[in-house]
Amino acid sequence: MKQTFHLLAGSILLCAGAATAQTKDSTDTKKLDEVIIRTHQQSTKINMLDPIRSDKIGSAELLRAACCNLSESFETTPSVDVAYTDAVTGYKQIQMLGLTGPYTLITRENIPDTRGLAAITGLTYTPGTWIEGMQLSKGTGSVVNGYESVAGQINVEWRKPFEEKAEKWNLNLYQNTQGRTEANLIRNVRINKSLSTNVFLHAKSQWLKTDQNHDGFLDQPLDKQIIAANRWFWFGPRGWEIQAGAKAIAVENIGGQWDFEKGEPQATGHPWGFQLNTHRYEGWAKIGHVFHHPAKSMGLQLSYIHHQQDAEYGARRYEGLQNSVYANLIFQSFFGTTNHVIKTGASLLLDHYDESFAGARYSRSENVPGVFAEYAWNTKKFNLVAGLRGDYNSLFGGFVTPRLHLRYAPLDRTVLRASVGRAQRTANIFAENMGFMASNRNFVIGSGDLQQKAYGLDPEVAWNFGLSLTQKFRLDYRDGALSVDYYYTNFQNQIVVDFERPEAVKFYNLSGRSYASSLQFQADYELVHKLDLRLAYRWYHVSTTYDGVLKERPLVAAHRAFANIGYATRNKWKLDYTVQWMGSKRIPATYHSLGNESTSPSFVVMNLQVTKSFDERFDWYLGAENLTNYMMHEPVIGAQHPYETGFDASLIWGPVMGRNVYTGIRWKLF
Repeated sequence: MKQTFHLLAGSILLCAGAATAQTKDSTDTKKLDEVIIRTHQQSTKINMLDPIRSDKIGSAELLRAACCNLSESFETTPSVDVAYTDAVTGYKQIQMLGLTGPYTLITRENIPDTRGLAAITGLTYTPGTWIEGMQLSKGTGSVVNGYESVAGQINVEWRKPFEEKAEKWNLNLYQNTQGRTEANLIRNVRINKSLSTNVFLHAKSQWLKTDQNHDGFLDQPLDKQIIAANRWFWFGPRGWEIQAGAKAIAVENIGGQWDFEKGEPQATGHPWGFQLNTHRYEGWAKIGHVFHHPAKSMGLQLSYIHHQQDAEYGARRYEGLQNSVYANLIFQSFFGTTNHVIKTGASLLLDHYDESFAGARYSRSENVPGVFAEYAWNTKKFNLVAGLRGDYNSLFGGFVTPRLHLRYAPLDRTVLRASVGRAQRTANIFAENMGFMASNRNFVIGSGDLQQKAYGLDPEVAWNFGLSLTQKFRLDYRDGALSVDYYYTNFQNQIVVDFERPEAVKFYNLSGRSYASSLQFQADYELVHKLDLRLAYRWYHVSTTYDGVLKERPLVAAHRAFANIGYATRNKWKLDYTVQWMGSKRIPATYHSLGNESTSPSFVVMNLQVTKSFDERFDWYLGAENLTNYMMHEPVIGAQHPYETGFDASLIWGPVMGRNVYTGIRWKLF
């Protein structure tokens, strides 16, 4: 008799063959029946031990969709919504807890990455092939990582060259029917046990003009993008570790009306055009030392960013320059026993911004030194993490950031978590709202001195409260997980982005209430061996006070349902199917709606991908996004008269592009 046990705990296949045993009274041998134990690695795991609720998204999860860059890496992650910023630029932004992408801290191996002028566009600067995995946490985070995260944190891990299973070469080629071609190449070199390096290369071209809704505007701009990075690892004697790297990015986008050509005048009688040129350079280093006792360590994180982008949206021009320096020194130790861990340190953030929009210039230097301390108490059933940091902002003065995380495990497979914390950030209103530049709305900023503080506006301050329950279970020898979480974000001050009236988009300090409630249910289970099912439902209640009136925030769906099925066969075929239903969204008044609000229809989007692995070296994949070909039929309002009042390409509530079929290969050389 054969018994097959399916476990979701690992990825190792153990085969126990025929065993022999001597009986007490006989020399005859008896053969025991063969027992096969099969295990199946989960591509996404919920950490049950960390007091901060975190979803570990592995590389296998990223391969379940095309995942061409970071903004497209969340198709199978129900906690993150992805939507177009407008109908012209082709850029996407993420949304967590009902809040737009800039409210989420995005780091590369715990160094701030996508922020400042790259808050929206920067999601495209990390190719999916480069990513080894991610950790996604909702709500308030650790004070060690700073004070900015309001909705949560996404930490991205790149592929490591020193791992034993790291391939020497990794090549990914991608092509879709909408004229997008990509190539990614990774070279891993392990020089010796102490020294290793890898080189990352990425090239992308959007070379085909498409206008699937026939409004005369390109559905996405023609695009050229080149990204290169190199980093080194050194593991020295006596616990020393050093990492250093550099990255360069060059992007050129040209879009707008079909007949627009690069360099053409932007005025009435000429085609309306969009142009964006971006150059970005990054350098970073991490220096760490582990003392004789494993609970004692010290680390220094350093980074520098130079970011320049120049854009034209019709007759309006936007230019932005950012130079940023970041340093974070962390010391970890314990007292008494290792159940009591303390982290202390100091950080420094130097930001200089120089922007101009529609002929007006905005410049600021913002320097923020700070210190922090975090205490962790760990037992088998109970964990506590209490953190406090104090920072001084050269524009806004001193402020304190307290944060608390609690974990309680009444049973082995049951975990309850609670969190509360404060966050503060400075809004970059132009870079974070570039989608409104694809319109003829006037930009109206506050009422104070625009050259003081940041555009004359105060910093955003919010408190986040969170509760979550994770219940793991085993049914028919297969593991599953149920989770429910609720988060409430309350703003003490927010930079309100008010586009309730069609003639303008206004930015001003909050006067009244602004809050976001998020409730999510999720279930993961392996129905049969290697057939994974993920179901989720998410509810948002997000409201802000606009000119004295508390309203539901526009373009945010209150309801979303999600289902994903992944199946792998014994002969190395994989199938991944995702379907999501998006509820209706409130749409502010437009000139064409005669000053009345409206509501978008709910819709369903389906994605499918099939992958064939010929061996561990070579994969071929074929997929389709938006299988039902559902899209907005008028994403550009007033498309026939783009230089006149009423032109607006920023009110995007659904897919801008229709069905997209793609194919590609992944090739590894060990």
